[in-house]
Amino acid sequence: MPFDSDRAFPVLTDPFTLDPSWTFLNHGSFGACPRAVQQAQDALRARMERQPVQFLANDYEGLMDAARDALAAFLGADPEGLVFVSNATTGVNAVLQSIDLGPGDDVLVTDHAYNACRNALDRVARKAGARVCVAAVPFPLSDPAAVVQAIGAAVTPRTRIALIDHVTSPTGLVLPIAAIVADLQGRGVDVLVDGAHAPGMVPLDLDRLGAAYYTGNCHKWLCAPKGAAFLWVRGDRREGIRPVVTSHGANSTRTDRSLFRLAFDWTGTADPTPFLSVPAAITFLGGLLPGGWPALMDRNRALTLHARDILCQALDVPPPCPDGMIGSLAAVPLPDRAVDFVPRPPLLLDPLQEALQDRARIEVPVMSWPRAPRRLVRVSAAVYNHPGQYRALAGHLRAFLADAGQAPLNGPPPACH
Repeated sequence: MPFDSDRAFPVLTDPFTLDPSWTFLNHGSFGACPRAVQQAQDALRARMERQPVQFLANDYEGLMDAARDALAAFLGADPEGLVFVSNATTGVNAVLQSIDLGPGDDVLVTDHAYNACRNALDRVARKAGARVCVAAVPFPLSDPAAVVQAIGAAVTPRTRIALIDHVTSPTGLVLPIAAIVADLQGRGVDVLVDGAHAPGMVPLDLDRLGAAYYTGNCHKWLCAPKGAAFLWVRGDRREGIRPVVTSHGANSTRTDRSLFRLAFDWTGTADPTPFLSVPAAITFLGGLLPGGWPALMDRNRALTLHARDILCQALDVPPPCPDGMIGSLAAVPLPDRAVDFVPRPPLLLDPLQEALQDRARIEVPVMSWPRAPRRLVRVSAAVYNHPGQYRALAGHLRAFLADAGQAPLNGPPPACH
């Protein structure tokens, strides 16, 4: 196991199949699935294709239950309230499309919400005649209590549900979710937590958290195959929560399983192997370091803080949030982009991100937030990353910004190696 000379971070690249010619600093977008987990999924897929009817009609339910139990144990969640979905956005849509909203109702969200989930909230509210209230959470910020205060200030007597990120996607903030949930639910507001980034990044105990709804991805920090995510619903809210696709379970007369499970566990013919590979991912990642999952989370967080400090020094900006609000993501403000820039679909890449890709083979997101021309660079830390990669990023950022006449920088650049 090699160690970086700066801080002795354990660096493990062999388990992953990432292209070594790239500096991959964007684990937060789609994760990276280790070779061993890919092999576990391949074995499941081969088993399915040897006898599809046996696998899907007879073996499937037991395999799903075993995968669910393993994930529930990792999440600290009652398995009866846990179902698999293809991604956290699907989980958000399932809840929002199931709840009964009407004219005069308010729904709450922050201005750090993930765009896809905000779109889902807007659509449901528009159809119901409900109003969307947006809590403006400051960034940069110096105190996590400001988040609880900002969200609480946006609650109205008509607020029915709040969609709150556990870890914000654009700004990489680990929000004080327990305090937020307690405050909102104390006001009679159900909370739907978008925990897309949280599983595998921060410790979770969903039963103790007690939110009405929690959805998260397994393909990010759990490193499961793409298409593996979950939705957890508290016991008193399960009745009436249904998947976005209505299938056979909707009119099942079975009494050995809940309608909640029957509706979600089969939504039509699909490849279930991403779900069924989640236990292999939990086991494999948990065995990478001697201290197991807690050691892996601590290692990634420490590296993220180190990376953020490297970038802040290079860009001559103060850390935009307290250390306690950092997990395995960190966002750092950049100089505003050119006002005449028109992003190109589908990924709407900033020219700076394209330059980092094309000229330096660095994969890292540069995103507009809260809106153009303001922008951030967001770095991730996974077990295959090391400090030298962030020093290289900082050096290239300085150079590219200087070329564009956008470098309010002081002092010498960090060494690029």
